[in-house]
Amino acid sequence: MFRLKDLGWNRFFEEQIAETESHELMPARVAEEARGLYRLYAESGERWAELAGKLRHEADSRADLPAVGDWVLAKPRSGEQRATIQRVFSRRRKFSRKSAGKKTEEQIVAANVDTVFLVSSLNREFNVRRIERYLSLAWESGARPIIVLNKADLCEDAAEWRKETEAAAMGALVHVVSAVRGDGLETLRECLRTGGTTALLGSSGVGKSTLINALLGEERQRTNAVRESDDRGRHSTTSRQMIIIPGGGILIDTPGMRELQLWDSGAGLEHAFGDIEALAANCRFRDCGHRSEPGCAVLAAVEAGTLDSERFESYGKLGREEKFLEAKQNAEVRAERTKEWKKIMKEQKRMYKDREK
Repeated sequence: MFRLKDLGWNRFFEEQIAETESHELMPARVAEEARGLYRLYAESGERWAELAGKLRHEADSRADLPAVGDWVLAKPRSGEQRATIQRVFSRRRKFSRKSAGKKTEEQIVAANVDTVFLVSSLNREFNVRRIERYLSLAWESGARPIIVLNKADLCEDAAEWRKETEAAAMGALVHVVSAVRGDGLETLRECLRTGGTTALLGSSGVGKSTLINALLGEERQRTNAVRESDDRGRHSTTSRQMIIIPGGGILIDTPGMRELQLWDSGAGLEHAFGDIEALAANCRFRDCGHRSEPGCAVLAAVEAGTLDSERFESYGKLGREEKFLEAKQNAEVRAERTKEWKKIMKEQKRMYKDREK
């Protein structure tokens, strides 16, 4: 049994229920997705559910279907611990990325999250440029990002790496922890207790599963050892799942990401690189591309050494990626509209021919 409030239920979702729906349908939160089945948490307990045919048919994309963290309205099946999902509630927030592969489609990693733990490890896997990419999407989601530098037990100069991370964090908190030794775990537990729903994100092998087990005080998640050849770990978590934290808080665990492409992250990029945006406001030309234009305040800062050249290159790379994605999305929308228009014209021609007979 669960209390809806403990699952994150609030007025935002309550106001989305029509009076006619409140009698036979139950609100529930998606705790896990597995091969087209959804594990739901509701006041009546835990049960597995399938999508209603109408919901599946009317979905224009994967983003219209339930994701872990979503609230849904489901109809319990009489005599069995199963249900049918009828509707997905509008989301307060979402952490999204472009789906892997060539198709330009949004993939929702976690829905209705309030806090995001961006986990990196203090070994050869550490990459501040990757952290900037995660931060861009985290700021865009509207959730509060917290950077977690794990595996302090494997690092001799954690303070220096923390300093480098803070320089790129743009106000996000940075915590150095060791899931193995227990360093910094109580601080993270407090963040979980007060942070609402927290999503745990990071690349493969940064120690997310070990960190969760340490925070829970039990071996809940399967873990894999780090390879000695390159300090890299392997996938432990294979599906997204929501975990209720004893003492308060909700945690959404996600599989490690080998690929994190941007999705609709314009405002997030501006926040993640607020220092460069502030410099750009002083450029001579409003549309300065920061390449070779005279009076470019950004290039001047790079030349003076007050702006790290690698951070500037990261800013440019992510900006170009965002523009490319936007152009590709627009092209696909135009192609779909053209396809629909041709279909309508073909149908009209057929109707005219039938009238002439």
